[in-house]
Amino acid sequence: MAKIQRALLSVSDKSGLLAFAQTLAAAGVELISTGGTAKALRDAGLTVKDISEHTGFPEMLDGRVKTLHPKVHGGLLYIRGNAEHEAAVREHAIAPIDLVVVNLYPFEATVAKPNVSLHDAIENIDIGGPSMLRSAAKNHDHVTVIVDPKDYEEVATLVKTTGETTMALRRKLAAKVYARTAAYDAAIAAHLEKAFSEQPLAANLPKTLIVSAPLAQPLRYGENPHQQAALYGKFAEYFKQLHGKELSYNNILDLTAATALITEFTGDAPTLAILKHTNPCGVGQGSTLREAWDKAFATDKQAPFGGIIAVNQPLDGPCAEAIAEIFSEVIVAPSFTDEALAVLTKKKNLRLLQILKNPATAAPWDVRSVGAESYLLQQRDLKLTTAADLKVVTQRAPTEGELKAMLFGWRVVKHLKSNAILYCGSDRTLGVGAGQMSRVDSSRIAVWKAGEAKLPLNGSVVCSDAFFPFPDGLIAAAEAGATAAIQPGGSVKDPEVIAAANARGVAMVFTGARHFRH
Repeated sequence: MAKIQRALLSVSDKSGLLAFAQTLAAAGVELISTGGTAKALRDAGLTVKDISEHTGFPEMLDGRVKTLHPKVHGGLLYIRGNAEHEAAVREHAIAPIDLVVVNLYPFEATVAKPNVSLHDAIENIDIGGPSMLRSAAKNHDHVTVIVDPKDYEEVATLVKTTGETTMALRRKLAAKVYARTAAYDAAIAAHLEKAFSEQPLAANLPKTLIVSAPLAQPLRYGENPHQQAALYGKFAEYFKQLHGKELSYNNILDLTAATALITEFTGDAPTLAILKHTNPCGVGQGSTLREAWDKAFATDKQAPFGGIIAVNQPLDGPCAEAIAEIFSEVIVAPSFTDEALAVLTKKKNLRLLQILKNPATAAPWDVRSVGAESYLLQQRDLKLTTAADLKVVTQRAPTEGELKAMLFGWRVVKHLKSNAILYCGSDRTLGVGAGQMSRVDSSRIAVWKAGEAKLPLNGSVVCSDAFFPFPDGLIAAAEAGATAAIQPGGSVKDPEVIAAANARGVAMVFTGARHFRH
């Protein structure tokens, strides 16, 4: 490739641009630019040719037409060394453009704003930018194209030392362009489909599922060492790793599950959750996080080994000292005090993650691959249940204490794999059973777990993520000591289950919504 002689720069995000342009100018590269980009470069003392001077055609229509011109796209697309192409550009006085630096109008940032108007969204759809990027990327044998400011340094180093770029780099940058324009178009398509739809949000499923997410980080392997894996998307906007070795595939599954659970308790009393394999194995509340830890850990003192711990308040020193007595994989918190960091950073393999943003504020969709080149899309289960949502179906209504325990346990059982059964008090889990083929088996496991932990179930509340299909599950819970039950209801056997509860003096409420979790 010949040395870079001419560059076209037109960017919305101007971070790092000035230093890069100065390197180009020092290497003798002619700079062509547009609008605000040209002004910024001139203000810094650089010599810049306006795009209108280069094309001989004025910018017009409020800037909508400025780079859509043969002298731009011809300069990008013609094949250097091709006799026919060379003759054509000579005939029409088209000068080669060897380097294009473009990042697009901030469409995604614009539509992320609350109550953005359709007019503002449409005005932030870039036309000339993607066109130039695609032209330059197509002709990457001869043209270098940059869409990401992170690539300025590598290109600048080569221009400074050799005056040109390598084919390997141009290929990498070209592929990056098409990934970016694909993501950009996907964002536009999704927003406009939603904006133009006359259907309510719940029915507003996309006609085409388009998932475009940048590589966040490669992972050592997937669930098992023989499986390749990587993390994509905006993970770094929601979590910041403060300490410890790199995250694994399973760590990420677990810590996101832990965060989804603990953010159910945002604004509550100090709450701590311990999870293993995405399932809560203990959750506690107290006047301090240390007290919450004691209650959560008491539920099951074996499962937390190698587990994930999440808290709803800044993790402090006393709680950190208690946690440090066992081996944990990850701790997730809104923040960590200096005392907590001093204790926990002594463990080099322990990963500490700060929650930067509540993941519940992200787009409310779950996407799951099911093989066969097929995907499932659903709304995330963000439903909250309050006392007003509960329907008392038994002769005896729950006491104030039982009601408090119901609402506590219902937030936890929502995050257990089905069939899920949870025994709890008003501020702690007592016995957990999850992921069994039979709801009765889950109940038996939960009772056994409570027995192993020497936690009596007398006076407890039993929570079931889906309805009791038969009375046997409710009867087993009552025999274990539960005096109240919360469940969705909806079984054809509901009358029999209610009768069994009444016969045993158990207060039971229906929520009307299940939290089944595969």
